[in-house]
Amino acid sequence: MLVSREGNKLIIGNGVSQVWIEPWGKNSLRVRMTCEAKMDDNDWALTEKVEDCIPVIEEKELDTTDPWYAGEEWSKYHSKGYEYTLTNGKITAKVNPEGWISFYNQKGELLTEEYWRTRDRINRFAVPLRIVGREMKPVMGSQDYELTARFEAFDDERIYGMGQYQEKSMNKKGAILELAHRNSQASVPFMVSSRGYGFLWNNPAIGTAVFGTNKTEWYAKATRKLDYFITAGDTPAEIEEQYSAATGRTPMMPEYGLGYWQCKLRYRNQEEILAVAREHKKRGLPMDAIVVDFFHWSMQGNFEFEKRDWPDPDAMVKELKEMGIETVVSVWPTIDERSKNYGEMSGKGYLVRTDRGNGNHMTWMGNTVFYDPTHPGARKFVWEKCKENYYKKGIRIFWLDEAEPEYGPYDFDNYRYYAGPALQCSNIYPVMYAKGFYDGLKEEGEEDVMSLVRCAWAGSQKYGVLTWSGDIHSSFRAMREQLQAGLNMGMAGIPWWTSDIGGFIGGDISDPAFKELLVRWFAWGAFCPVFRMHGERSPWYEREQEFIDGVRQLTSGQDNEVWSFGEDNYEILKKYLFIRENLRDYVRECMKKASMTGEPVMRPLFFDFHEDKKSWEIEDAYMFGSDILVAPVMEAGVESREVYLPAGCKWTESYTGTVYEGGQTVNAKAPIDIIPVFIRENCTHKVY
Repeated sequence: MLVSREGNKLIIGNGVSQVWIEPWGKNSLRVRMTCEAKMDDNDWALTEKVEDCIPVIEEKELDTTDPWYAGEEWSKYHSKGYEYTLTNGKITAKVNPEGWISFYNQKGELLTEEYWRTRDRINRFAVPLRIVGREMKPVMGSQDYELTARFEAFDDERIYGMGQYQEKSMNKKGAILELAHRNSQASVPFMVSSRGYGFLWNNPAIGTAVFGTNKTEWYAKATRKLDYFITAGDTPAEIEEQYSAATGRTPMMPEYGLGYWQCKLRYRNQEEILAVAREHKKRGLPMDAIVVDFFHWSMQGNFEFEKRDWPDPDAMVKELKEMGIETVVSVWPTIDERSKNYGEMSGKGYLVRTDRGNGNHMTWMGNTVFYDPTHPGARKFVWEKCKENYYKKGIRIFWLDEAEPEYGPYDFDNYRYYAGPALQCSNIYPVMYAKGFYDGLKEEGEEDVMSLVRCAWAGSQKYGVLTWSGDIHSSFRAMREQLQAGLNMGMAGIPWWTSDIGGFIGGDISDPAFKELLVRWFAWGAFCPVFRMHGERSPWYEREQEFIDGVRQLTSGQDNEVWSFGEDNYEILKKYLFIRENLRDYVRECMKKASMTGEPVMRPLFFDFHEDKKSWEIEDAYMFGSDILVAPVMEAGVESREVYLPAGCKWTESYTGTVYEGGQTVNAKAPIDIIPVFIRENCTHKVY
């Protein structure tokens, strides 16, 4: 093992392998490893120009009387008795004489270190386990490697971020996470540690992350290199700012994103959608956007309105705009084999390929293949079709559904992209999907770009994605899971997030239990980054199977407007429509901060109160911006709930006006029409 300096890099050489350690923006480092002659040049999520930093690189001779460093055999093959350090602001990487890497902050405190079990760290004797901190094993018969990176585990560590997983715990310590996208699962492999660092696994390969009690382990099934980014900060906010500087920041939220979005499965024709919008305005209710959901098209892959049910979309969009409502249109990446575009897209290599078996990827409502957004030509082709058939009609917001993509089944080893085998790069699919529409809209001169997307990966935020949490169940359990999912998406660097209010799957509008769930979820939705109603609302309307020009038509769920759940509930929902509207200036300011610094709009309590140890443990409440603490009711039949108020300031209970000192748990009133909300001291905004 030899350590050398090349410019701003420390390079650890060991036979055919090289490890590069170099500054990557303020207080941050990038670590890469290859077993090839040339380092793979994919930057993946690390696309942004970062601040140039000149590191301090030092070589320190250690005590050579220690038998660990003495002897002829050691001196032949190792850097005899030398420790190397590379310091970039608040972070230092240390490389010991055997090439093991550890990371420290500016106070000399250990942040994390590689997990090696080839020698005993204290007593210096060899151990037979032979487990190394980083290894790349060739995948026989290919140019890929199976990659594992191991780090020590720490009992005091709490881990947040990593994207969106459907589970109960916000703290990911102890979790095993699949590094792959599925419907309602978005793998965004950036974590924030309570030990004062952030870590990005800069690799879109299919794999796993294990945050065990014995070790932390990152695994990629097929890749060309090891690549990660690590950043140190005194606060979670500083860590997020440095991470977003390297991967990109979300744009400023467009004004229509600050208010209320109306959606259901599905408005079957343009008269239905106009009737709902007209009724909303007739009642004097605010609405910023309304959604034309899936299967409004003539066929999957045609990217156009079906003409019978949507005879004059230009007039529809114009009338909605006159009411102050933006039209959002669903786009799927599925191309039906009968589509007018299938032949050309297939011939030009614009479709995802399979290595074996049937070439179809999904057989729901047609035999379809996903288009390949990693291909620049495919992105341009799809955008041009949507530009012609949607954008030119006045539509500026696109709902990019199926963005994982939702393979059936998720046999990643069978799919191949322009960018490489799916095992190697599948997780960039939603990034490239969003990029195609972002680039197209920007090319048309649009300043405000937002796309509603069902998945995201590291860096998606810079393309104006509003991620929602997929096809979740209508239950209080699912609601609780969405809270941690939304908070961890924010900590993973995706600040625009929403869920289907009331859940998507199930939800009978005549069921009193569902009505209670919907009211509680709607109140919570008013304090999410985007306030959006959606759901299939089963049972679906029954009608005979219908075809137009040989294409099967999809039926629709029950009504899903605020007046659909009974008069008493309507009054409650109406109240929260106006609560959100009255918070518009506050939400706009939160969005401005997100675009400037990368801070999440909704975030765990510890983000603003990191010195309060108790705040790191709270998983059932959160901060909406820096001044509003929100404690959703996520159980049936509840009339009150306990809320922890962080130390360091006073808090006013918005519903009662009661003032509390921070650092205590209080019992908050929560009748059916109230979500407990507390206002931070010196904040002038009011809720109730």
